Amino acid sequence: MLFHVVPVDEWTADLERPYAPVSLTTEGFVHCSPDRPAALAIANGPYRDVPDLLVLQIDEAALAAEIRWEGSEDLLFPHVYGPIERAAVTAVLAVVRDADGHAQELAPWA
Repeated sequence: MLFHVVPVDEWTADLERPYAPVSLTTEGFVHCSPDRPAALAIANGPYRDVPDLLVLQIDEAALAAEIRWEGSEDLLFPHVYGPIERAAVTAVLAVVRDADGHAQELAPWA
């Protein structure tokens, strides 16, 4: 499984099409995380001030696009070189934050 952090409004913008964030156009790939703890770390980093945040759980075997594990020797992240088919998303999880705004856990998104 792969995990992708996304604001709610970006995920719900066009539910009829595969999900293609801005990074796919600007960088050529979709940033993903290898596990839930890494996704929570991303939620606490670059997405710290985003109030309505989701994490997509993605079945990498169901993706048509190439996946490359890239980064440094000690820290690799999966990058998806194409859009994310919505059928490949096995769960949509909400980021649950504590009173100080720190991402603590992931819960099913309703």
